[in-house]
Amino acid sequence: MSTKASRSAARMMISPAVLLLLGWMLIPLCMTVYFSFLRYNLLQPGTTPFAGWENYYWFVTDPSFKAAITNTLAMVGGILCVTTIGGIGFALLLDKPMFATGLIRIMVIAPFFVMPTVSALVWKNMFMNPVNGIFGNLATSLGFQPIDFFGQYPLASIIFIVSWMWLPFATLILLTALQSLDQEQLEAAEMDGAGWGSRFWFIMLPHLARAITVVILIQTIFLLSIFAEILVTTNGGPGTATTNLTYLIYVSSLLQFDVGMGSAGGVIAIILANIVAIFLMRMIGKNLDA
Repeated sequence: MSTKASRSAARMMISPAVLLLLGWMLIPLCMTVYFSFLRYNLLQPGTTPFAGWENYYWFVTDPSFKAAITNTLAMVGGILCVTTIGGIGFALLLDKPMFATGLIRIMVIAPFFVMPTVSALVWKNMFMNPVNGIFGNLATSLGFQPIDFFGQYPLASIIFIVSWMWLPFATLILLTALQSLDQEQLEAAEMDGAGWGSRFWFIMLPHLARAITVVILIQTIFLLSIFAEILVTTNGGPGTATTNLTYLIYVSSLLQFDVGMGSAGGVIAIILANIVAIFLMRMIGKNLDA
């Protein structure tokens, strides 16, 4: 049983880590907000006059902004659909006894531990390259024209690559939830004549609702900031076909050297991410309390 003295000692011991973490988050955030109100361009050092809301206006009215928002939502929505549905499928498959179950589970989960840059480069050069890639050579050997994935289907290619990385995470969470299901309930339903589809729809899927909620919430937080996969594969192109909000901020800050407008974009991204998070919590967060 903890006492008042022990609780005070615990707070004192943990306070340095908490203060360091707060500083790690708040200092960059405050600097970003500060720079967003300045006309701060690295090509014009020493001139940082107050710009007010000008940076926000120019960032929002940028012709690429609408495409970036659309692409961001399309990427997040597409990846969530693939990983959630695929994760349920893999979880159902891995829940069944099979030969070398442990090895198969390790192989399924392994892609999650691959760095995004490495994963994107492997898919770009080894698989999706229309000249030297495996898919291109396979299509040529079958008499078909190789597909230039990043030229013809750039957004779908990015969604596929990122989904391949996040599918193991969804599978792991959903498999854990599926294995916590009471097997006696499934056996009783089977004895009552319920088919596999009915057992899945009325027993398994409701049981997985909380796990699906966790998968969607966690993945959305990270998927709103997809960057490395775009940088090493398409560079936001062709045109703005794969430019999301994060990449647009990168272009403004580090390619156009406009730190002020890039900072304004960062603040806008934070606001939009919080709006999405609040919306998700209101829409599906109730499953966490069930």
